[in-house]
Amino acid sequence: MESKVPPLAPTGGRKRKGRPIPPVAQVTGWASLPDDIARPVTELLLKCDVVDYTAFRAVCSGWRACAPIPRDPTLTSRSLRPVDWIPLCDGDAVRPDDACQITFFNCKTARSLRVHLPQLQRHRIVGFTDGLLILLHKRRTTVRVLHPFTGVSVDFPPLFPDNPDGVLRVNAAVCASVSSTTSIAVVAWFPWRPVVVSADAGHQSWEVIHNSMDLLNTLPFQGRLYGFLKLSTQIVQVYPLQPQPPGAVAAQVPRKFGHPNFVVAQVPLKCGKPHLCNYYLVESDGHMLLVVKSSNAVGSDVEEWQRYTFAIFKVDAGLRRWKLSQMSSLGDRALFICMDRCLSVSAKDLPSISSDSLYLTVPLPDPVVVYNLSRGSFERPTTLCQVHNGKERIRPSVQPFALADHLLTYCNHREWTNGLMFHEYYFIPESFEELWKKIRTRDSEVGISRVKD
Repeated sequence: MESKVPPLAPTGGRKRKGRPIPPVAQVTGWASLPDDIARPVTELLLKCDVVDYTAFRAVCSGWRACAPIPRDPTLTSRSLRPVDWIPLCDGDAVRPDDACQITFFNCKTARSLRVHLPQLQRHRIVGFTDGLLILLHKRRTTVRVLHPFTGVSVDFPPLFPDNPDGVLRVNAAVCASVSSTTSIAVVAWFPWRPVVVSADAGHQSWEVIHNSMDLLNTLPFQGRLYGFLKLSTQIVQVYPLQPQPPGAVAAQVPRKFGHPNFVVAQVPLKCGKPHLCNYYLVESDGHMLLVVKSSNAVGSDVEEWQRYTFAIFKVDAGLRRWKLSQMSSLGDRALFICMDRCLSVSAKDLPSISSDSLYLTVPLPDPVVVYNLSRGSFERPTTLCQVHNGKERIRPSVQPFALADHLLTYCNHREWTNGLMFHEYYFIPESFEELWKKIRTRDSEVGISRVKD
């Protein structure tokens, strides 16, 4: 019978072929981005946001090699500051320095980040400039400027005000140093006292630069500090001290001030009498704007907030004279204005914000008013969000908070630093005994370690 088993293949005279060696795995994806492309990307990111730039470096070693470390030990480079980031309030009555963490919000991208900051221990936040935190040590009263995303800090000597309340209410701003291009300066001023002091990084003491300048509203702008004088119509350059340039048209500074600064701009008298007006300086899209809020006496049947009229000016710096150009519209911008600080955002970036509008605070039971410039109309957005009626609690906190509530709270430093939302706690009734006790206990932690001779 014929066998059905197939014959064996011949084994001699021929070598068995080995399995093919697989090719070397190639790196693909974004990590393989060539250096000559990655470097321009890093340059564009750095121009947009230092936080995104830092995240770009964290992707892989190749990208990190193309991007220098964004740590400026002097904090002088504005491109390395988180300019578009502002700190938000949690609204839980916990101070950020107690929690040692802050939620930061990017006003252009609407991105938010919760940042743990152990450097806040034993410090109090007394100011912000370009996203930098200005801290005051609760006992030693030394000042520190902190970059919240890189951890870089610059230290300054202790402040020596006349009384503890001066420490509690001190305001401060970061400016460019006039004595060195490799250091920054901090300017500080106190409420109820017309004194302004400054110090450069590395110096051992503060210098009194004004002893009779009563500031109403201030604005750090392009490395300098500008302010409005109380009961006047004058914008003054607070820091650095700068005399009148040769040939400049004299803008008279009141004799009582006795300092070499000069008035950079004068508000037109047509805007109203100074004692009936409030003036606000705000940086908007790289420009300085001036908002004038005037109160007009009208019939008693009109709500108080409806008595306000507004004028907005663009402040153009010139060698001889600063020019105020009145604006009829803000376009897609919205301004949040307050005496502590002001803020400008774009409604295109933040759709929940009304464009061509002013968000402001008023001394009413309902403290927030929105004024639309194009329609000339007012709106009260927080009517149903009040937690008390001026005497006792009427409802719990209404959450989640609107973005406008957060932005307006950022502009009101007293509420922000206490962890309270402005529209809820702009006024704290005496019946809130537990909250008052908590605030006073925290305030008592701030003291003057010694008195300067």
